[in-house]
Amino acid sequence: MNTLARICWISSPIYLLVGMAFGIWMSATQDHTLAPAHAHLNLIGGVLLALFGTFYMLVPSAAAGILAKIQVGITQISVWLMFPGIIMAIQQKGETLAKIGSVAIIIAILLFIVIVARAPVARST
Repeated sequence: MNTLARICWISSPIYLLVGMAFGIWMSATQDHTLAPAHAHLNLIGGVLLALFGTFYMLVPSAAAGILAKIQVGITQISVWLMFPGIIMAIQQKGETLAKIGSVAIIIAILLFIVIVARAPVARST
């Protein structure tokens, strides 16, 4: 497994673990106000990074480029901005972090589209 895929596959379950613990906390307190933050942490941090990691494992040549490293880095940053940003927005303490995190993940996904489009196509024999 290449380094970039490993980074994705290590961080993905960590984000899922934190997201699930956050969900259990919401359930225990009977306060589901912050459910959107929980969902975004699981989806972007857990699911998207697992998807990216799978692609980079299956297409290691795509993981070797600087664009892929930037893409994964932006995804990581977006998780760190969006999760607390959504919490702050729900608590009416400002939406700036959520907005920056949202734009960052859009950029990361657009980069991923470019990376996938440029990846070599496997030829069947």
